Amino acid sequence: MKSLLNAFVQTFVLLVAVLISGSLEAYSQDFRLPLYNGTIPNSMNTGQQEKIEKNDITVISNVQYPDIAVYLPSKRFATGQAVIICPGGGYWILAYDLEGTDIAKYLNTIGVAGIVLKYRLPTYGNCVVPFKAPLMDAQRAMRLVRQNAEKWNINPGKIGVMGFSAGGHLASTLGTHFDYGNKTAADSVERQSCRPDFMILMYPVISFVDSCSHKGSYEALLGKNPDKELIRSFSNELQVKEDSPPAFIALADDDPGVPTENSLLIYRALHKKKIPVELHILSEGGHGFGLGVNHEHVNSWTNSLRLWLNWMNKAK
Repeated sequence: MKSLLNAFVQTFVLLVAVLISGSLEAYSQDFRLPLYNGTIPNSMNTGQQEKIEKNDITVISNVQYPDIAVYLPSKRFATGQAVIICPGGGYWILAYDLEGTDIAKYLNTIGVAGIVLKYRLPTYGNCVVPFKAPLMDAQRAMRLVRQNAEKWNINPGKIGVMGFSAGGHLASTLGTHFDYGNKTAADSVERQSCRPDFMILMYPVISFVDSCSHKGSYEALLGKNPDKELIRSFSNELQVKEDSPPAFIALADDDPGVPTENSLLIYRALHKKKIPVELHILSEGGHGFGLGVNHEHVNSWTNSLRLWLNWMNKAK
């Protein structure tokens, strides 16, 4: 009888543990979701393998299966805001921790959900139409987060996109090439809007037509001799709409990689449309400074962002 009782207690404890684990999963600090169930659109199976290199920073290349890594803040302090983060890397690689997971963890400290997008890169031959893949993945990520907003304690009207360098180009592309969902789609995720509620653009690549164009990102995304209309379509200062979202922009004046003019172009385009935009040009910091944790002056952008997000939260 005693052994049966012990067995019952052990089974009960195990069941409770499983239930608790399941309930906590939705509020895990770090879990992943694939962007697509089943066949990945605009994708070819080439038998290649994704590559992850961990040195000073973690670098991912040759992405085969795009996904999102979800970092949720403590429910008690959550603002309801969420940010989908697009790491940079010239559309060749993803600086996955420097401009991804590190950023998500910082956002959690100010009550904001950080969601790191691992998007496909157009340079590895595994996409049918290479230039379409990054934007497709960003649009899908936005829809997927909105679909899960209630479960993740996120306000579906307070989901922004953030990008660094070429990831900033992707973020600004999403902010200028969006739709409000296909209400008749069989896939419930595709019924969701992919319009970001705000943009955070960090030392971004913006233009492909101006003399300030970043050649590496341009050629990686569009190829060496793209059609002129395609170049114009992906020059996002020319694609700002009346309903494009507000933006926060930060960069360093001494950036040797992406000319400052990129940020000025998107600032002027948003300002012209009377869309709220805030621009921070740091006197130094170079390119790819991420959080700038080793430099107090460079790191000041994080506090400016915190204040801006607070303002955005009240504005909504």
